[in-house]
Amino acid sequence: MSSQNANDKIALPYAEALLEYASENKLISDMNSSLSSIQNLLAESTDFKVFLNNPLTATEVKKVVITKLLANQVNDFLLKFLLVLVDRRRINLINLIIDKYFELAYKLDSITIVNISTSVALTEAQQEALINKLKTMTNSQTVKLEMNIDTSLLGGFIIQIGSKVIDTSLAGKLKNMAFYLNNM
Repeated sequence: MSSQNANDKIALPYAEALLEYASENKLISDMNSSLSSIQNLLAESTDFKVFLNNPLTATEVKKVVITKLLANQVNDFLLKFLLVLVDRRRINLINLIIDKYFELAYKLDSITIVNISTSVALTEAQQEALINKLKTMTNSQTVKLEMNIDTSLLGGFIIQIGSKVIDTSLAGKLKNMAFYLNNM
């Protein structure tokens, strides 16, 4: 078993517990906002991320820093949850736990996450048209686009919905053409 699968199995119950608490207490939007801000903090501050991931840093020091940093920004339950992660030496999985939480929350709300890679940014009209088409394809009430600009694509786009990939890029079409010609 790969370490990623093991980490996924460890992170999932924590994410489920967060979602269950948020759902029972009608705090889903508050929890989503708080978790997004934590994720942004970790993405913007590599020093903080390294600090949390460092196994040599004492748990009490981590707890003090987390409390001082997040006490006024997140609800009490989430703060206590983070402190439990520190105690159980699982704080290094916080990004994965947050990702799993959002996956579960989006399933609960019937939201489909679609990763799209394009060579140039799509306009609002193009995004709306794509969202409407994807709603029909996936039978989802809501589609959330996660846009990535990939300058290596010459044209077209690549869409990933879960494990399904739709490649309409010029590079993908050339690859398919080469495969077809090689198998003649």
